Amino acid sequence: MNCNILGAPVQDGTGRMGCEMGPSALRTAGLVAALKELGHAVADLGTIAPAPMRALTHGNLALKALPEISAWTAGIADAAYAASADAMPIFLGGDHSISAGTLSGIARRAAQAGRPLFVLWLDAHPDFHTLDTTASGNLHGVPLAYASGQPGFYGYFPDLPERVDPARICTMGIRSVDPAERQALRAAGVTVHDMRAIDEHGIAPLLRAFLERVTAENGLLHVSLDVDFLDPSIAPAVGTTVPGGATFREAHLVMEMLSDSGLVTSLDLVELNPFLDERGRTATLMVDLTASLMGRRIMDRPTRSF
Repeated sequence: MNCNILGAPVQDGTGRMGCEMGPSALRTAGLVAALKELGHAVADLGTIAPAPMRALTHGNLALKALPEISAWTAGIADAAYAASADAMPIFLGGDHSISAGTLSGIARRAAQAGRPLFVLWLDAHPDFHTLDTTASGNLHGVPLAYASGQPGFYGYFPDLPERVDPARICTMGIRSVDPAERQALRAAGVTVHDMRAIDEHGIAPLLRAFLERVTAENGLLHVSLDVDFLDPSIAPAVGTTVPGGATFREAHLVMEMLSDSGLVTSLDLVELNPFLDERGRTATLMVDLTASLMGRRIMDRPTRSF
């Protein structure tokens, strides 16, 4: 497979600094080499630049860095559309606000191809706030709402060329949801598999049912992997730690099932904050998970000695 790597060093969407180093950490942890070892052709397209900023003001005074995130969204959307023309783009964040742009660009590409876009959102949070409902004002909490065409973004974020149908979105690993998000998710028809559902039913049946839907509609599948999908005991390098996340085995199972499906056409790796990591362990885990998604199997994985 041809893969295009793009860095999106955005940290304006979160409340703490460090995510801008995420793309460098993923590269340093060996992402490109891991993909090449699996036989993929890899082009590292470097770093995405934001569009020019506009002066923006909003009635929600809690909002932080609205002009910056709007500019990043426009720049990332254009880059995502271009990079998906003839390869699988892999976007290295940066905080999860980058997905406002990646989803916008990929949705435009899917519409041009005449195929529906499905989204698997692997995250502790659904990121389904609007500009009006966010209380923290941190705009890494809005990308899924924006990309699915929820109200309140017009005139502030770039106009959406195509929206993602909320009925084709599956959030998994959710364990921190604000009341406004809970109501909006239900109204929009987003599939939500929180950690209780995973505990009760197992992660495999839930994911398998979603993948069957993608196959049935001949869809494209965008996967957005947030570090905080994982339990902080195995992935400490994130500023939004929520206990009780996916285990090492659950995470690799998800990636291997995605690989087996052959459905994934684009990928986000987000919220890696190397400043909070322990000797690169989270960056290395994210690279290993990406390798599993791209075809590495247990029998191929060497034993590590520390």
